[in-house]
Amino acid sequence: MELFNVYPLFDIEITKGIGCRTYDNQGIEYLDLYGGHAVISIGHSHPYYIQKLTQQAEKLVFYSNSVVNKLQIELAQKLGKQSGYEDYFLFLVSSGAEANENALKLASFHNGRRKVVAFNKSFHGRTSAAVRVTDNPKIVAPINEGFDVEFLPFNDIAATEAVLKKGDVCAVIVEGIQGVGGIRVAETDFLQKLRKVCDETGTILILDEVQSGYGRSGKFFAHQHAGIRPDLITVAKGMGNGFPIGGVLISPKFEASHGLLGTTFGGSHLACMAAIAVLDVMKAEHLIENTAAISDYLLAELSKIPQVKEVRGRGLMIGIEFENSVKDIRSKLLFEKKIFTGVSGTNTIRLLPPLCLSKADAKLFIDKFKEVLSEL
Repeated sequence: MELFNVYPLFDIEITKGIGCRTYDNQGIEYLDLYGGHAVISIGHSHPYYIQKLTQQAEKLVFYSNSVVNKLQIELAQKLGKQSGYEDYFLFLVSSGAEANENALKLASFHNGRRKVVAFNKSFHGRTSAAVRVTDNPKIVAPINEGFDVEFLPFNDIAATEAVLKKGDVCAVIVEGIQGVGGIRVAETDFLQKLRKVCDETGTILILDEVQSGYGRSGKFFAHQHAGIRPDLITVAKGMGNGFPIGGVLISPKFEASHGLLGTTFGGSHLACMAAIAVLDVMKAEHLIENTAAISDYLLAELSKIPQVKEVRGRGLMIGIEFENSVKDIRSKLLFEKKIFTGVSGTNTIRLLPPLCLSKADAKLFIDKFKEVLSEL
């Protein structure tokens, strides 16, 4: 049997990671400024994280959601306290797409409606309902077209209000910062007015914080820069630092009942321990504060580079847009300077490094980035 060939691959095999560094099978070191699509939050192979997972694996990896799992309770309490959502409920799953599936389902259960509003260039996952609210027709199969979705211009509150005031929208789903869409920040005024119109129309507000959450924006959640509280918040990626886990933070307005939602693997013992370890390290090492400080440096330095068309983002979720394709820039960074970055579309470099990125490594990137631009 061979692998189903859906991923375009670099001819590099990464076999080891420590902090913000990865190493290939030849022992070559790379500075990781992409974190595997914003998954690596506290750094590769953090010793505390490895210790906690090893200890848990030696006792119990998994048992079903038919018995008490006190690690789920500990995770919910720590997440609530550190995120500022102690009064919300937590439903645990295994991925960001699964989190968004359950958020959309819960919203529809709540108000009985079917229509969803999403935004241009959005990305919410590749599964059934999640891919339906993703603005990329190439990955939406006919079987996914099961309910009405209206895509509106991102940050356009007038267009959004006009649709919501018709009274038939189940939910609005929006990213705190669009990732795949080019590192586009949801504006404060937009989110505040969106919260208000959702309240007025009985529409559920879902904040997809799968990529922009868990400290990546310089606050625990990106929407907290706007001072709002969504009805549902979805998380994954940085939540487990590479171990598959996701969740939905659920407002007290929702009432649970047995069988309403369910999952086999969500909230397993080992997954919960991974997520607990992440929260412990984030708190002990002040990683959200570090994210804000390093972000200020990177945004300031990148904005001085004349070849750059625009710098966007918050925290350590940064987009660097050029007038033309960034293919050669990214390639030289990776193969010559040994620095991993990402892209959005054809013209934007994406930076999604671990939240433990140091000032020295940020400066190293800026220096190497300038070298690459001078060589092209």
